[in-house]
Amino acid sequence: MKNTVNTPAPLVRGYEVVIGLETHAQLSTASKAFSGASTRFGAEPNTQACAVDLALPGTLPVLNRGAVERAIRFGLAVGATVAPLSIFARKNYFYPDLPKGYQISQYETPVVQGGFVEFVLAGEPRRVRLTRAHLEEDAGKSLHEDYAGQTGIDLNRAGTPLLEIVTEPDMRSAAEAVEYARALHTLVMWLGICDGNLQEGSFRCDANVSVRRPGATYGTRREIKNLNSFRFLQEAIDAEVNWQIDLIEDGGTVQQATVLFDTDSGQTRAMRTKEDAHDYRYFPDPDLPPLVIADAWVQAVREAMPELPGAMARRFEQQYGLAPYDAAQMTQSRAFAAYFEEAAGSGANAKLVANWLMGEVSKRLNAAGADIAASPVGPLLLAALVRRVQDDTLSSSGARQVFERLWTSPAGEGAEPSEPLARVDALVDALGLRQVNDGAALQAIVQAVLADNPKLVDDVRAGKDKALNALVGQAMKRSQGKANPGQLGELFRRSIG
Repeated sequence: MKNTVNTPAPLVRGYEVVIGLETHAQLSTASKAFSGASTRFGAEPNTQACAVDLALPGTLPVLNRGAVERAIRFGLAVGATVAPLSIFARKNYFYPDLPKGYQISQYETPVVQGGFVEFVLAGEPRRVRLTRAHLEEDAGKSLHEDYAGQTGIDLNRAGTPLLEIVTEPDMRSAAEAVEYARALHTLVMWLGICDGNLQEGSFRCDANVSVRRPGATYGTRREIKNLNSFRFLQEAIDAEVNWQIDLIEDGGTVQQATVLFDTDSGQTRAMRTKEDAHDYRYFPDPDLPPLVIADAWVQAVREAMPELPGAMARRFEQQYGLAPYDAAQMTQSRAFAAYFEEAAGSGANAKLVANWLMGEVSKRLNAAGADIAASPVGPLLLAALVRRVQDDTLSSSGARQVFERLWTSPAGEGAEPSEPLARVDALVDALGLRQVNDGAALQAIVQAVLADNPKLVDDVRAGKDKALNALVGQAMKRSQGKANPGQLGELFRRSIG
């Protein structure tokens, strides 16, 4: 990324917004952080909580090596320091879904230290610094909805491995926080360390929000907990910012607190007074030795790393001539990037491929709530369609009609060939969409239109561009949409002089 100096964000009602995010990414291991119990989602309550998770007397935790390796992978991807020695601590607090009465986490010496995440916001490159990323276990879940006047406890999540990723207070708007979260979401899925499923709680954010007058010291922050959608993250921050400003403008003082976002009312509400670190009485966990990560292990992970999305986006800019925004969109996931590269690498114009992916393909996938792997139009088929637009066989409107048929018809349906270019050609002919490029035929249409529209001809000579467009439109109508509009425009210009 060429320039990563963050430009100042607009003030909100005369106040500067200061935001830091803490993101919990559930690591993609088959078993829990300190036990062999399954992490599979959707099991019946309390069927995936073993003796270690329940903190039965005499049980001891054993660290999951796969969780550590995923933390190393993340640290390398964000340019952080992977600590050669880190410490597990006990974070002490009482809650019904925390069987041990403490959470195993890391405090003073986390496994990943520093680093940064880069992204693009409104065409401008941004960089958010990371404070740390540490390993910890998740708590269980309290169930309120199905028990009138009571609360049920499901301990299936207890002990699930998390990587908590903490930023510096570098963000200055809800939009910036959302773009950072999207970039981080892309990265953890790209690395294969988290499935990124927001609905299942695999990726959720806590937002620390404060406001201040420009140049003043940081204001008192309030932490909005457990935001599991990008839309709610945006709405929650905006609501909290306005609440804090209203309070200050009315003469009040913001008190440090943990708050929840009510998605129905669109408002934040205080849940409890916000604790400081000393309230948790952190101390090294006596059941777990220090985590020692050898240089050889880090090097082995480094050598197995995939090309990262930022590096791939820069390569797409250089290799395919894409704009930074387009390159960022093409690298929104590894599957999306692979689709683009296969299509662009088969001879189709890369910019046109990117346009189709950002346009028709994404529109239909989003409407279906599906990802690129579910596209019924594969990369070689899209490339074939693009090639027929490139060589003027199809107009843009004709291409959309062919695409509609490709999207809704299974490959090889009826008499349509399954070979991509042959299948596109068969549909072009079946739908009567082959563009007329024959010079003599087009010239005949042009002469007929000129004879019927002397007023438009005079307007063109007077320099009115809309008149030329109107003539092209008349000619397209005469050709039943099959004429090449670019050639028509050039023929009209030559004929009118």
